[in-house]
Formats: sequence, C-alpha cells, structure tokens
Amino acid sequence: MDLIQGLIVITTIHFLAAAAPGPDFVLVSQQTLTHGKKTGLLCSIGITLGLSIHLIYSALGLAAIIANSSSALWAIKIIGGCYLMYLGYKGLTSKKATNIAADETTQTIPKEKSALKSIGAGFLCNALNPKAPIYFVSLFTLVLSPDLPLSHLLIYGTWIMAIQFIWFSSVVLLLSRPAINKKFQAMGHWVDRVTGVAMIALGLKVITTKLN
Repeated sequence: MDLIQGLIVITTIHFLAAAAPGPDFVLVSQQTLTHGKKTGLLCSIGITLGLSIHLIYSALGLAAIIANSSSALWAIKIIGGCYLMYLGYKGLTSKKATNIAADETTQTIPKEKSALKSIGAGFLCNALNPKAPIYFVSLFTLVLSPDLPLSHLLIYGTWIMAIQFIWFSSVVLLLSRPAINKKFQAMGHWVDRVTGVAMIALGLKVITTKLN
C-alpha cells in the first residue's frame, strides 16, 4: 500500500473512531461546558498527546505483545477503568456554582483549570484507554509492510494526531458557542454529574468487558 492509499485508509478509519462516543468525548464535553473553551482545547491537546504513547509502542511492535498478553491487558484494563471511575467520582461530587447576585453588567465566567491539569487529564484519559492497543494493532496492520519507510510511519502518526485534534477542537468550538454554552452554564453541576455517571459506567464497562 502506497502513502496516499495508506492516508486514505487511516483518515477514514480514525475519523470514525475519534467521532465515536467514548471517554475522550465525554471528558472534552464536560470540561468545555464546565470550564470553558480554553480548558476544552487544552484537554483536546492532552488527548492528542496521549495518542503518541499508542503510536510509539505500535511502531516498536509492542502493541502486538500487549494485545496477546492477558496479564498486560488486565493491568491496563484495571488502571484505565479505575481512572475513568475517578473522573466520574469528581463529576458526581461537583457542587453548584455560587452565583453572585448580578446587575445587568455582571456576567458569569466559567472557572478555568490550570493548563497542566487540563492537558494532563486529557493525556491520561487517552493514554490509559485499554482498548487502544488492539485498535492500533488493527489499524497499523492495514497499512504496515516490512519495507515501509520510517518517513511514512512518521507521516501516518502525525496525521492520526492531527485528525484527533481537529475533531475534538471542533467539538469544543461547537460547545463554546454562546447560544449553546449559555444553556449549559445554568446547569453546569448537573452536566458534571451526568457525565460523571457516564464516566463511571465507562470505567465499569472497561473493567468488566472481555477484550478479544
């Protein structure tokens, strides 16, 4: 498979994978609606950087080892599932923001998290996804060949990260639109709690679902 064909295959498959609802989507949505556009974009950067972990071990051939090691998969499932449940717990315990009695000039401003925490949350959410090893083994199996140049591998990896960032940035920009964001800000703590339940459910599913 040549470079262009490989890019077409990767673009089609990874865009669908990125757009599918999952831990990354839930986290980005919750962070954007609760803390604002900047935090959502930083979280998207973290998720994109988390992909680098999967791309590196895939390129080194470790994904195949992990995918065929029950003990390695079990460890990843437990760590990843527990982290998702931890994020869910934080959402469930969120409290309603204290609104300052306002005149017409007062405007509610979402509280932003630190850049490092936002990027770190996205990074860990993606890097600890226990289904990623199998996904990347399947994806790279379609485009890899023994004679694949290293430059092509770097292009594939960079493009996958670009697709990831473009998609989640688009989600953040959509949810940051005043007409949409205003509706959610009034019930921000409920957004946290609903997404918290979703995160805990995803964490439990990760731990209890058998990975084939």
